[in-house]
Amino acid sequence: VCIHRVRSCSSIRFIKSKYVCVFDKSALKFSHQHRLFRTSAVSCGQIVQFKLSDIGEGITEVTVKEWYIKEGDSVSQFDSICEVQSDKASVTITSRYDGIIRKLHYNLDEIAYVGKPLVDIEIDASKGVSPEEDVVETPPMSHEEHTHQEIKGHKTLATPAVRRLAMENNIKLSEVVGTGKDNRILKEDILNYLAKQTGAILPPSPKAEIIPPSPKSETVPETPKDKARKTVPVSRPIVFSGKDKTEPITGFHKAMVKTMSAALKIPHFGYCDEIDLTQLVQLREELKPLAESRGVKLSFMPFFIKAASLGLLQYPILNASLDESCQNVTYKALHNIGVAMDTEQGLIVPNVKNVQICSVFEIAAELNRLQSLGSAGQLGTNDLTGGTFTLSNIGTIGGTYTKPVILPPEVAIGALGKIQVLPRFNGKGEVFKAQIMNVSWSADHRIIDGATMARFSNLWKSYLENPASMLLELK
Repeated sequence: VCIHRVRSCSSIRFIKSKYVCVFDKSALKFSHQHRLFRTSAVSCGQIVQFKLSDIGEGITEVTVKEWYIKEGDSVSQFDSICEVQSDKASVTITSRYDGIIRKLHYNLDEIAYVGKPLVDIEIDASKGVSPEEDVVETPPMSHEEHTHQEIKGHKTLATPAVRRLAMENNIKLSEVVGTGKDNRILKEDILNYLAKQTGAILPPSPKAEIIPPSPKSETVPETPKDKARKTVPVSRPIVFSGKDKTEPITGFHKAMVKTMSAALKIPHFGYCDEIDLTQLVQLREELKPLAESRGVKLSFMPFFIKAASLGLLQYPILNASLDESCQNVTYKALHNIGVAMDTEQGLIVPNVKNVQICSVFEIAAELNRLQSLGSAGQLGTNDLTGGTFTLSNIGTIGGTYTKPVILPPEVAIGALGKIQVLPRFNGKGEVFKAQIMNVSWSADHRIIDGATMARFSNLWKSYLENPASMLLELK
């Protein structure tokens, strides 16, 4: 008589002997003559629970924004699995294994926790797994063929959105020439490659661009063709449901809640002034074609950032941080100047690293990269952390003066208004048209006094009003 313990795994059954008691040889012989189950046709793999590892910065939970795979897809090492968003950055999670996706543990917009399983991946049993991973028994397999196009970037630089666009159009990234920084492949490169190969019409941007009319010295009557070409902003229809709606605060909005709550503990000191940018406007117009020939869009912001860095060299207290006990001040050696951006995900503040050793052109190129990633929601943790000083260009939307809020642990921030053509007097008392911009500063009044803030602002102002003077300080 044999007593067996039967463990069921869906439709496949495995027999494991626990106790064997033999009364006679015939009984034992009988038990060996019968095969209860046939299992030779099934090969058992191992399923690894791929856990969400620590992504740094004290982040314990993230929101799953997009899956790049589905159950049944094949993946290789370093293939993108999903994109998650914390309250500080968007991060792309890549696979550590070659195998088949068997289970997704989260739906879109659900909260995933660090250290918890993200996906189950079936791997080759002969290869084994690392001891820190959990192995689950193999569920029944359907011998279906799963097609999955793998795009292996190797040394090719491209965001997950670009890789997905290439995969959807069956384009190998190795065949595309990147025009971004460090030969990074941009979305435009994929679209241009597709247009050359197939002659396809490029898809329009999901956002309608509103192009303001260029200022003209003389009024020219518009022709019917010109009127048809003008892009008129169309307001979205207002949907009134009549019901209250409650949504959780997630992503960058959650980060803003934390940051602004901490900022309330700082006594803010405000200082405002106006800057005559007439000479800078002329200089930028001369340099724009040169920058565009190098593939970089040159705005006023790189000049503002570089002038701020030159000013911070003279007033390092503005590029410092104060500890929580207000006992120590740390003067930052690097000038990582943040730029506030308004995106669909909310307010984000990426920063340009090492501005003190960068040229205006290098700052412009880095700003182009950050703006492109910010619009696509692909900014990484490194882009959003480590800032030491911030400029916010509220003038791109409108307005002149504002009251910016300091981003802890920084101690100062500046807000730039819009540039306006206003009448001013020159040294001879003559009226002329001037390009005027207003600036609003906020500083931590615990360690920064009003005189220091005013002197820094005056120095920053002098560099912008006389941009040629910046040449004496550039290294």
